This record gives sequence, structure tokens and C-alpha cells, in this order.
Amino acid sequence: MAGVTGGGNGVAYIPWYATMWRQGSFAEAVAAVAPLALRYGATRYAVHRSRDDRYRITQMAWFESQDDWYRYWEGPEMIEFRARNQGRFQIPVVYVWYDELAAGELGPEVPLLPEPEPEPEPAPPAAA
Repeated sequence: MAGVTGGGNGVAYIPWYATMWRQGSFAEAVAAVAPLALRYGATRYAVHRSRDDRYRITQMAWFESQDDWYRYWEGPEMIEFRARNQGRFQIPVVYVWYDELAAGELGPEVPLLPEPEPEPEPAPPAAA
């Protein structure tokens, strides 16, 4: 199974925590830099902000190779991002790589429920 032994498909979780009164602008900055992961081989990215704790921002990026993730995280754009936004998030930022074991999505090619089979017409009563 790909990804179970490590080094294969996976997702990097970056748990950012914004500093006081900066969560809105910092969340926007993370959302703006997240798509750059696609340049480094990411197949998908997402940025979420907690509704319970508006300072908690989670960035996720899916890669086919953990090496591609490191190229993104240590690339010039992310180094500049962290330097430019220093003071807007708490440190340390401890990212975590997860091997992806299963995933799924509902899309246009996957219906919610199969269409039910039409019921057969009842046979007319026999004449006596």
C-alpha cells in the first residue's frame, strides 16, 4: 500500500498560531502563500481557521513525495514568508507529515445515492 511505509503520498500539516489581533491578516497571508505548494509538486492545498479559536490556522498540502514537501518548506518563497511575517505567528512552528492511507471526495462523477430502479407496472386484473 503506497504511503504506509513512509516517503510516499502524504499531507503536511502546518499548525500556525497567530499573535494577538493579527489572526485576520495572518490568515489571509497564509491563504495567499499556500498555492505556491503547487509549484513544488503538491497535488492539493487547503487553509483552515478554527471557529473556536480564531488564532489557530492550519495549512495543509498534499504531496506525492516528502522530498517535494521539504523543497517547498525550505524554498525561497516560504523562507521569505516566515521572515516577512515574523512576529505575526507564534514559534516554534512544528509541522507534521502524515502518510495518507485513505481519502475520498464527493464529486460530479460520484452521485450521492444511486437512482432507484423504477417499479414494474402492476398487471391488470384478469377478466372473469
